[in-house]
Amino acid sequence: MLSASLSRRRLLIATGIGSAGLLGLGWQTIARAGSAPSRDRPFNPHDCLRRFNWGAVQTSHGQVVREYQVEARSITIPLGGDVLFKAWTLNGSIPGPTLRARQGERIRVVFHNADSTSHSLHFHGIHPAEMDGVQPVLRDQRAIYEFDVPRAGLYPYHCHVAPVARHVGKGLFGLLIVDPPTARPAADELVLVMGGYDINNDGRNEIYAFNGIPNVYMQEPIQIKRNQLIRLYLLNMTELESPLTFHIHANEFQVIHPERIETSDVITLGVAERQILEFSYPFTGKYMFHPHQDQIA
Repeated sequence: MLSASLSRRRLLIATGIGSAGLLGLGWQTIARAGSAPSRDRPFNPHDCLRRFNWGAVQTSHGQVVREYQVEARSITIPLGGDVLFKAWTLNGSIPGPTLRARQGERIRVVFHNADSTSHSLHFHGIHPAEMDGVQPVLRDQRAIYEFDVPRAGLYPYHCHVAPVARHVGKGLFGLLIVDPPTARPAADELVLVMGGYDINNDGRNEIYAFNGIPNVYMQEPIQIKRNQLIRLYLLNMTELESPLTFHIHANEFQVIHPERIETSDVITLGVAERQILEFSYPFTGKYMFHPHQDQIA
């Protein structure tokens, strides 16, 4: 039976045939319950979970080059109730595409700004200064960002046109995953990106979401299999906030570092911080995940 405190957080249940349900608590302000019907959403946050863009592959001088097409454009997204928000997106979703490559390869990102406002793409990681993405790309112009990825890890990317917090807060961000040379164990791999929306331009977020649209995982929980290894690529791109603490219920996860592994059930991330978490659920049932800051959760 659900306790009153869980009901207060508007817990919904994830069940499946022979599966455990990972319950997603969609972020929201307390005053705004519910999310937009799926037919009204310009993109599906469930697609963001397991969709990886490996690019178009070619070989140059013996090196693999992966080329990606990324386009900035404006869309209107429903944030629950009667709240509509003009978002700036990459390939029409928030977050933008999860780009994926392998250590030692070269990536080439062809960026087209189809929006009326200047934008750019700045990648975290090591690359030449001319590939740093701090120069604005004007309306209907293109830029190519090309560099090697010498180290495995998670690398956020986002618009770097001033004011950066506004461009990020309106949705211009995504994640680059660089896999190690030796493949990690097979797992059900998920991407969750934390974000927030300042809907009245007061310098504070009023609405929050995993993968772009509030409450979707609360109302349509993520389905996972019992005892299946889950590998979660977690990124915090919530501007205008202090660090946020991510928490799963009734379980622990392992935080995968290059040189060590630690075990916890909470992890704190500042803006643009990210981690790889691994876990599995031994029991079928109903499980929450949420930021541990109660006023946000």
